[in-house]
Amino acid sequence: MTTRDDVDQLTTQRFRRMSPGNQQKPPPVDASALPPGPRWPVLIQTAGLLRFRHRFHPYMRKKYGDIFTVRIAPGARPLVFFTRPEHAKEIFAGDPEVFHAGKANGILGPIMGEHSLLLQDGSQHKRARKLLMPAFNGHALREYQTLVTEVAGAEVGTWRNGETFRSLDRMNRLTLEVILRVVFGVSDEARLAELRPRVNATVNVSPAILLGWGYPQLQKYGPWKRTVDNQRELDLLMYAEIRERRTAPDLAERTDVLSRLIVQGEEGDALSDTELRDQLVTLLLAGHETTASALAWALYEVGRDPELLARCRTAADEGDDDLLEAVLKESMRLHPIIPMVVRTLMKPATIAGYDLPAGTTVGPSIILAHSREDNHEDPEAFRPERFLGHNPPTNTWIPFGGGVRRCIGAGFAQMEGVAVLREVFAAYDVSAVGDDLPKVRNITSVPRRGAQIRVTRRSPR
Repeated sequence: MTTRDDVDQLTTQRFRRMSPGNQQKPPPVDASALPPGPRWPVLIQTAGLLRFRHRFHPYMRKKYGDIFTVRIAPGARPLVFFTRPEHAKEIFAGDPEVFHAGKANGILGPIMGEHSLLLQDGSQHKRARKLLMPAFNGHALREYQTLVTEVAGAEVGTWRNGETFRSLDRMNRLTLEVILRVVFGVSDEARLAELRPRVNATVNVSPAILLGWGYPQLQKYGPWKRTVDNQRELDLLMYAEIRERRTAPDLAERTDVLSRLIVQGEEGDALSDTELRDQLVTLLLAGHETTASALAWALYEVGRDPELLARCRTAADEGDDDLLEAVLKESMRLHPIIPMVVRTLMKPATIAGYDLPAGTTVGPSIILAHSREDNHEDPEAFRPERFLGHNPPTNTWIPFGGGVRRCIGAGFAQMEGVAVLREVFAAYDVSAVGDDLPKVRNITSVPRRGAQIRVTRRSPR
């Protein structure tokens, strides 16, 4: 049995191995032929990109045009942004052996681990995606839907008539419960109580912590030390859950993602405990606060439009999932949770007429793709009709990325979002309280004031 000392050693080794300073570095880049960009100090450009992204992206496009270059820490690496759908198409269709996503996501390495689907490339990524795909196909999603609906109904059942609250907090609580029960398969209340604060502390990582991973000496102090200590405790709980699950007598009958991966491994290509841990943390970080923020914005926007609220109420009563899905998609468009999709070039490549050297990181700006008037008419308006009966043009709505690296959990996130909205509008009317704007929290953007709403219980049907 793996002891605390064993787990501590695994955590320490992961942080050391996956520190940005110890990861394989792309080759030096000749910046002379790169698209234009600011000449500000690297730390200022990095802060603008990470901390003030919702103003930074539009400012860069206004000043430098549809293609621009920024330089980020550590190492002043160039990052070239593309903002037109045809540019995104070129990047998403690029050879995955050349357009590496894993290296571009390396800042997340100390938390996610080297086996994370988001950090792997080439044959390793292909293998991991093949192993994970069955847990997110249509049949699996239909099995998860009942449990998601139960969790959503239980959360909504705790709300009080006339109550005002930060919908982001309630949606975070709900989506965390979905992850723990549907993905991790944890149902024991004692284990859930141990996991919840550790998971929340993992999600609530500031950009300063992310940058600090490039300087391992900081891990002995303050918030960086607390992050590492929290990871040790979370890892201990997760490895214990994985060990116990492998010997569970009902393993073959269980439908959670962890159990599916273990059973599938017994029938063929097996995932080690460390690989399972890395993939579960990836699914946690990719599928928890992202969905919660999208749902919070959706409730906030519906709460500002009485006519749309009435339509959502009818949709919940009549099982019209199309409208509820359109509301969720429009929430993701108007309020992007992730700012960009990035790839690092392992060989020279030509994109939008620019000959870019190996080592350059490139990517579409999700923020700009979603806010361009030539992509979306009246882009500042919340109009779910954009997604009713048709979708916007290809590569103008890219919250889940694209190509072979499109988010594996996209279908799950949309199923979960619709199930939650259905439970909310079946029981309550909502009204937005005050205005709200996005703020950056770790790699995601969330409502600054938590998307406050007031809920009023509906009359019995």
